[in-house]
Amino acid sequence: MSPMRRLSYPSLNLVLLGCLLAVQIVFAQLSDSYYATTCPNVLPTIQAAVRAAVANESRMGASLLRLHFHDCFGGCDASILLDDTANFTGEKTAGPNANSVRGFDVIDTIKSQVESICPGIVSCADIVAVAARDSVVALGGPSWVVPLGRKDSTTANLTAANTDLPAPSLNLAALITAFANKGFTANEMVALSGGHTIGQARCTTFRARLYNENSIDASFAASLKATCPSSGGDNNLTSLDVTTPTTFDNVYFANLLNQKGLLHSDQQLFSGGSADSQVRSYSNNATAFAVDFANAMVKMGNLSPLAGTSSQVRTNCRKVN
Repeated sequence: MSPMRRLSYPSLNLVLLGCLLAVQIVFAQLSDSYYATTCPNVLPTIQAAVRAAVANESRMGASLLRLHFHDCFGGCDASILLDDTANFTGEKTAGPNANSVRGFDVIDTIKSQVESICPGIVSCADIVAVAARDSVVALGGPSWVVPLGRKDSTTANLTAANTDLPAPSLNLAALITAFANKGFTANEMVALSGGHTIGQARCTTFRARLYNENSIDASFAASLKATCPSSGGDNNLTSLDVTTPTTFDNVYFANLLNQKGLLHSDQQLFSGGSADSQVRSYSNNATAFAVDFANAMVKMGNLSPLAGTSSQVRTNCRKVN
């Protein structure tokens, strides 16, 4: 295996704050002090709830991070949290979300706790954004400043959820395009992909790679086949980073150098293309990955946040007020 440094984050705050200045805030209502007077205890309340949830199940950290990503690719407005009703179809049944996105109960718990101290003040969208950051920190990753002031959507977009989210089958060019459509550079796409250093994937998302591709380490493939047979077991789970699955570190990138990317889209980042040099760099430079990931997460959290009369602060994150 190529030389690699495990992540260590003694103090990245100054670096990350500097990076924050380079990120364009989409709307001026977002501010890191948005709740300073209206709900001063919201951040420690969310942090404590996330720490408890991750301590109970380490996978939940990755789930809350992914929930934020899947929400923001359609606009950071908590639309993904809305349940279907007789007259309304939300985003939970979209292909990328169904039987996959989770953590809704944790968000419900956090919302209940926040409502008890600041009724009607803190949006579900802001809770999702902060919970993602706190999840990464709980698993040993970097922190970043989360600008706040998002409002919650009163509707959802099932079609966009089905079409906008990048699929695990995409090649490098398609990944670059999918992220570019949301305003991200190719480098930011690679950094955000590093979120796969934690979490798990279902057999159905990597079976085709496992049985049909040559760019996969033979021993790695053999070890996966017991969990993911050629037919059946679609929902069987395997860690995206089999080396350090519950630690937010840069080992994910080292795995790619050794053809141990679980998803086709993972291994595409190191496949003889334009992303190879960045993958090599991250595998050897934990701090560079941490800074770039945090910077990209701030940018992602600013994708089309809602404000104004077309939005609200939901009392129950699962339904419109």
